[in-house]
Amino acid sequence: MGYRLWGIGLALLLSVAVFAEDTIAVDSAMFVADTIIIDTTRTDTAKAQLIKKKTKIYYGTQVKLDILSPVLVAGINDWAMQDYEITVNVRLAKRWYPTLELGYAGGRTHNDSIAYKGQGGFFRVGCDLNPLKKRPDSPHALLVGLRLGTAVQAWEHDMTRDISGTGVNYEGEYQMHTGGVRADCWGEIVAGCQVEIAKVKNTAFYMGWMGRFKALFTRTLTPEVKATIAQDQTDHSPYMPIYIPGYGTRDNISWGFSYFLGWYF
Repeated sequence: MGYRLWGIGLALLLSVAVFAEDTIAVDSAMFVADTIIIDTTRTDTAKAQLIKKKTKIYYGTQVKLDILSPVLVAGINDWAMQDYEITVNVRLAKRWYPTLELGYAGGRTHNDSIAYKGQGGFFRVGCDLNPLKKRPDSPHALLVGLRLGTAVQAWEHDMTRDISGTGVNYEGEYQMHTGGVRADCWGEIVAGCQVEIAKVKNTAFYMGWMGRFKALFTRTLTPEVKATIAQDQTDHSPYMPIYIPGYGTRDNISWGFSYFLGWYF
């Protein structure tokens, strides 16, 4: 009888031990699983933040005011011409700067035989690239880019020409007055730089310069003007304005230079 009781007691003890061991194992597994889930969640959050950081596109807007062109254009044209220009661009993917330039020019200028009077507006659209790859986060930038420009103006010419020795049987001069409204188009290759000079919280101030190589696309007369002067043997230059707002003197190739102050926000 005593041996039976000892056997029953030993069996009960073994059963309790096995149940306790299974319970501990299950709890441990649940703890490990919870730990793994928590760690996985943290890892996914870090990955999401990294992806968000890598895919950021917009880095701010900049407004620039050209402070050199008003002085330069006026000085070249005996202080009788005005030229004002403002630029707006956005910074995308750190290195790209889509750009819009707007301006106005007008006044009087002349060459050897033509006196010009006119005024009009112009705009240029294009994009700049910062080719420096080592420090894309730097606020300073080297810029190269392209522009497409268009100007529309109302203009007048007063031309005086010496016709001595042209086969006409008298000597002297004749005068011609022409004018109208004309649109011109050109392309530009630009290069320059900008540097940050001050920063206040999320706003920064810049200064920089831009050189421009310009090529005129609209080099011929309009069909209407060609029909008007079809029988005229004179030079065609009086029928096209000798000055183009935003471009300069009407030459097939031209150069330009601007110096600006900018506000970044």
